[in-house]
Amino acid sequence: MSFRLRDHTADVAVEANADSLGGVFAAVADGLAAAMCDEIPDSGERFTVTERAESREALLFDYLDRLIYERDVRGVLPVDHRVEVSQLDGEWVVEASARGVPLNEVHAREIKAVTYSEMRLEERADNWFAYVVFDV
Repeated sequence: MSFRLRDHTADVAVEANADSLGGVFAAVADGLAAAMCDEIPDSGERFTVTERAESREALLFDYLDRLIYERDVRGVLPVDHRVEVSQLDGEWVVEASARGVPLNEVHAREIKAVTYSEMRLEERADNWFAYVVFDV
């Protein structure tokens, strides 16, 4: 599982690869955390999130949007993502956890929102690939 931050005009993009769909969701989420903060301490408690959507792309968007929401509501930087993605009764489901590092322990840049702009989520011959643009 890996990610790269990519410049994108006034925004920032994350490009990620992983062996599984859950892995690529986690890699994009790790990229989101890296876009917000250069140095991440070992502190923080784990929390869980569950999201459901009608498509894999909508699920990725909703999951990342939920992480931004959790940052704002809990006052934490979500890091160290663990993600499982499944399909249940015609819906896509993500069950995930993250470690919430208190924002007062980090110098974090603000990411305002996840966007659908140029979003790609594809299964390739040997892995999953995702490209997501975030509004800064």
